[in-house]
Amino acid sequence: MEVRVASTDAEIAACFAVMQVLRPDLQEAGFVARVRSLALTGYGLAYGLEGERVAVVAGFRLGDSLARGPFLYVDDLVTAPELRSRGYGAAMLAWLRRFARDRGCARLHLDSGLQRTDAHRFYEREGMHKSAFHFFESLPPADGQD
Repeated sequence: MEVRVASTDAEIAACFAVMQVLRPDLQEAGFVARVRSLALTGYGLAYGLEGERVAVVAGFRLGDSLARGPFLYVDDLVTAPELRSRGYGAAMLAWLRRFARDRGCARLHLDSGLQRTDAHRFYEREGMHKSAFHFFESLPPADGQD
């Protein structure tokens, strides 16, 4: 499977249906604009094809931190449900690893929702390790006060 980085609006739009499997709140009408906006902050969208059909997509970004050093963070990784267990996810993960190494990254990171037990088995089978809990807090909108 050849992996490409989506660079045109048509390529980005072609990734929507698969991405929506992972991110069901996404709206098709604003998808291309949202990806373009994220790209301004370093987000990349990679995809792999089965024939002419998008089989797998991955959103990612390069980063650097005191704790991690240079790394590639995978925001999104999803295979079309009817195409799972055919090696597309593993091929995408292998591509992401090469992409990261080629850019001087020593690590690849991702978070996965606690409910995604099938994904966790996949990541562990692919040699990834659980290393942390991810905590978050929803913040109310700013009221204009400092």
